[in-house]
Amino acid sequence: MRLLVSLVLLALLLLAGCVDRRKIAVDRCVEMCHGALARGEDLSRGPCLSNQVVEDWVCDVAHWPRLPVDNLPENQCPAYGKTAHHFVEVDENCQVIRVV
Repeated sequence: MRLLVSLVLLALLLLAGCVDRRKIAVDRCVEMCHGALARGEDLSRGPCLSNQVVEDWVCDVAHWPRLPVDNLPENQCPAYGKTAHHFVEVDENCQVIRVV
């Protein structure tokens, strides 16, 4: 019985870590976007802001609604699908569009 309880607690802790990583990724991506705007960076081409905003997550800018320029490889985070499997996508005003 103790083993079962321990396994359930471990599973809950791991799940909580995944949720926390997602929230941290979103928060950091939005912060990075605001920083880029404050520095006067042009976000109109939908640049990648980070290939690792947190482990396994990238931070990318896109238009809402999406434009063809958002689908160009040079305007996407190159780590996505290779070393990162999740992304946070924000618009040019740092509003979250998608979290995958």
